[in-house]
Amino acid sequence: MKRTLEPELMDDPEQALAYAGADFEQENQGFVDRFREYFPEFTDGHVLDLGCGPGDIPIRLARALSACRIIAVDASGPMIRLADEAVKQAGLADRITFHCERFQAVSLVEPVDAAVSNSLLHHVPNPLQFWYRLRQLVKRDSPVLVMDLLRPDSPEEAQAIVDRYAAEESEILRRDFYRSLLASFTEDEVAAQLAEMNMSRLVIDVVDDRHWVVSGIIH
Repeated sequence: MKRTLEPELMDDPEQALAYAGADFEQENQGFVDRFREYFPEFTDGHVLDLGCGPGDIPIRLARALSACRIIAVDASGPMIRLADEAVKQAGLADRITFHCERFQAVSLVEPVDAAVSNSLLHHVPNPLQFWYRLRQLVKRDSPVLVMDLLRPDSPEEAQAIVDRYAAEESEILRRDFYRSLLASFTEDEVAAQLAEMNMSRLVIDVVDDRHWVVSGIIH
């Protein structure tokens, strides 16, 4: 099945609310736990989160890495507003900073000590832009962890995944989940992207029936 692009931004307030209200606890906490498992020696520094959405992963990262500060980026105004409110309620506004801008336009005082991204890449028309910018934004020898959806073999399989994991979610979320699956990449495509960017030292792993993870040290 060929990739079908979806909108680059989730800038509809109803979309943002549906996403924020969905149950991603298992995926998001698993993402943070994986970072700590893969990079146990990383305990201090600035972490960049590209595509932070409504802020759940930055909050979980800040709680798990108590000596770290998080710079969280998302180009969706409604997402950033929800994230900012969630961080204030969590009492972490002094450690999490939000930037409402596209990842291509992110400007930092200096490169960060680590970077993470969950479910941004499938929104990007040209994925090489993402990997190029990721490498620019982190210091050399820094850990990175990227997770995204795995494109199924057919529309029918995509619908089956939506029904399996989002049966109780809102119709908006189910629609967007289906579209995101069609817009995502296969393992081979991601491997080819990394090879083209001379980033093949990063490791790609398919961790379940709907996600791949890329991890390693940026050189």
